[in-house]
Amino acid sequence: MGGIVVLIFLGFAFVLLFGAIKIVPQGREFTVERFGRYTRTLKPGISFLTPFFETIGRKVNMMEQVLEVPQQEVITKDNVSVKVDAIVFIQVMDAAAAAYRVDNLIYAITQLAQTNLRTVVGSLELDEVLSQRDQINTRLLSTIDHATGPWGVKVARIEIKDLTPPPDITNAMARQMKAEREKRAVITEAEGEKQSAITRAEGSKQSAILQAEGRREAAFRDAEAREREAEAEAKATAFVSEAISKGDVNAINYFIAQKYVEAFGELARSPQQKTVIVPADFAGLTGTVAGVSELIKSLGADAPRSPPPPRPASGASSGASTATPTGGKRGA
Repeated sequence: MGGIVVLIFLGFAFVLLFGAIKIVPQGREFTVERFGRYTRTLKPGISFLTPFFETIGRKVNMMEQVLEVPQQEVITKDNVSVKVDAIVFIQVMDAAAAAYRVDNLIYAITQLAQTNLRTVVGSLELDEVLSQRDQINTRLLSTIDHATGPWGVKVARIEIKDLTPPPDITNAMARQMKAEREKRAVITEAEGEKQSAITRAEGSKQSAILQAEGRREAAFRDAEAREREAEAEAKATAFVSEAISKGDVNAINYFIAQKYVEAFGELARSPQQKTVIVPADFAGLTGTVAGVSELIKSLGADAPRSPPPPRPASGASSGASTATPTGGKRGA
């Protein structure tokens, strides 16, 4: 009989000890109720309760949680039906508010996200919905976070998971994208041809400018050469004229003979000339020159107050011997 009482007492003590000591794991918080009324929140670690008076009310998950928003059909502003779903990242910041200010916190946040997602997407056109996901996420985050604030919940992020337009709209978008890319390809090709034409035109322009500058430089140098040649010719003529005025027969003899030889050389170098015939009176050129010089001397002797020009010692004999024609033919 005494043993039974001891066992009952030990069992009662064990139940009492088990109900008084509570260990809260990391990432969780427990609410404590006294006769059904919230009194305090137990943080992670070991805590003690008053047996028979205090009990654990709610066990709240304080870690960040991911909620999936079920897919739903939403009609956009331009009357296109799209299927949209999303995911919401939440974290409980106040365990008491999350436990006692809303019933079924997860379901409430899911329904709130669905409603606001339908509102935000329905206010935009299809192109805006497809291209402005960041703006949609920002608007949803601001609205849902503001609504869940009194529940002690912080909405960290909300992301649109998928957007599915109808098949016919998808096909139309594909054709539109193809046409847009073909348009860009044509524009790019045209721009390339334009740049190529401009480059070729610039090259032709620079080539023409360089050629014109080359021709101008060549013409300038040719003119300078002709000018110097003319100056040299004028000087030579002046020297010959001065020599003739002084009675020097050899000067005019050299001048006429040089022109004669140059003309004959040009005749010999002609591409149509295959046979060169030397005239029979080629050797009489010197005699002709001597006769002209004698005429000039006689005219100088008849001039008043003009002293006779000095005659070279061997001039006459030289002229006489030169004037004798030899006749015959010579090769060039």
